[in-house]
Amino acid sequence: MEPFTVILPHSSTWGTPAQLSRQVEMFAAEASVARVLILYQDSAPAMSLAADRQRKVRCCQMSSWLSGIDVHRLLEAVESEALVLVRPGYDIDLGQRALERFLTVIEEAGAGLVYSDFRERRGHQVMEHPTIVYQPGSIRDTFDFGPLIAISRKAARRALDAHGAIDPALRWAGLYDLRLKLSLDAPLVRIPEPLYAASRVSDPSSPSAAEKIFEYVDPRNRSYQLEMERVATAHLRRLGAYLDPVFAPPPPPDEDFPVTASVIIPVRNREKTIAEAVRSALGQSTSFAYNVIVIDNHSTDGTTEIVRTLAARHERLIHKIPRRTDLGIGGCWNEAIFAPECGMFAVQLDSDDLYADARALERIIEKFWEPWPDGSDAKRRGSPRYAMVIGAYTTVNVDLEEIPPGLVDHREWTRENGRNNALRINGLGAPRAFYVPLLRRFGFPNVSYGEDYAVGLRISREYEIGRIFDSLYLARRWEENTDRALPLATMNRYDAYKDWLRSMEIRARQRMRSSQSSEIHATKEDDLRRY
Repeated sequence: MEPFTVILPHSSTWGTPAQLSRQVEMFAAEASVARVLILYQDSAPAMSLAADRQRKVRCCQMSSWLSGIDVHRLLEAVESEALVLVRPGYDIDLGQRALERFLTVIEEAGAGLVYSDFRERRGHQVMEHPTIVYQPGSIRDTFDFGPLIAISRKAARRALDAHGAIDPALRWAGLYDLRLKLSLDAPLVRIPEPLYAASRVSDPSSPSAAEKIFEYVDPRNRSYQLEMERVATAHLRRLGAYLDPVFAPPPPPDEDFPVTASVIIPVRNREKTIAEAVRSALGQSTSFAYNVIVIDNHSTDGTTEIVRTLAARHERLIHKIPRRTDLGIGGCWNEAIFAPECGMFAVQLDSDDLYADARALERIIEKFWEPWPDGSDAKRRGSPRYAMVIGAYTTVNVDLEEIPPGLVDHREWTRENGRNNALRINGLGAPRAFYVPLLRRFGFPNVSYGEDYAVGLRISREYEIGRIFDSLYLARRWEENTDRALPLATMNRYDAYKDWLRSMEIRARQRMRSSQSSEIHATKEDDLRRY
């Protein structure tokens, strides 16, 4: 069994010299470890180690953590056939024969990368921290491998020989690029066993789990996100799942609609906020007829009575209680879009959110009819330019005061590459609006998380999505939000589901590309025969 090289990034802001010495001692004491390589940026760390441990330890100055150049240097510097990388800012306690377990899986499964469950220490608490299985759609750069991973050096070299060296210009995405290339030819294997314990020793001001949900849209991370997008796009090209910016026109409507637009509000037990949301929708000033459809998913608080009272006063408010009792948010959307009262366009409003002003709905519908790139009028062509329109929103507290991250406009979206980058990120933004004649072909999955993402991916595969980068929507963050301080098990379930959605979408795009290539090849053969 080949020994490991342990890669241990170090910074003066991550723990104390005593903690570093303890980490180095622990890894160096392992029979399966040939070398402990300490990475540092400013000055080499001072440590107190026994003489026999010192022989295994080497320090290496790096320009930055996991840039393209540094990952390449690491692979060149490591002499063993496997390496263990410890994530910066973590203190590790190895479990019994943990490293041997990693090595066994690398050798027996032919794995390129191995990770495991672990135990997370927070003060005096120790909690199980399960990870999730890596799928073809797990291409997001935020995938949680845990703070300790093992990489086969042989598999890494094969991947880089086959798919190209890591770009030395990458400042942050060196390891991300290596991981994606590894995944093409070797399995990335999760060991469903807690092989170690870990605690954070980094800056306590680092983002919380709730804040991390919005990290990727923080404008301060713009350069980082563009780099990650470039690496992910190259990966999609290698997979044969990249799509050029060529879009099909949405089909013309095949029926008459009672109104131009419907604001859709699925709700369950939101007596504190539903009246404000409904009034926000009813207060829109438009040049077209619209209605508001509230799908009341069997509320058990005062929500039903509030909506019923409002519906009695407002003719354009339609209150529906589904017959089914097994509906998630996606199922409630299906109830609305297939209802006879639904308009040609369906526009989202969550039951605890508000439109930013009285013109939000008008601006969204106007966007659907934007002229085509060749200047032709969409209305004269008989169908809108876009199959979906997404605006921007501002995060606020329960008192409607702006809170971080503030404006979320998803400016990472471009016409040229938005639908490819959509496979890397975890959401497309809000408020969302849909062209109903097309939406009825797809429907929503009957779930309460990721249902909008699933539809957005499906639409973007063939059709163009329009973007409005001004804030049209106030998204309230309060104690009853579904994405606030989620338990780990719930976050894992949500992440695994979105990875599955991406996996299915990648396969669908590969099949679409293959079909298009076959059609082009057949056309060329026909032309040759005619010639």
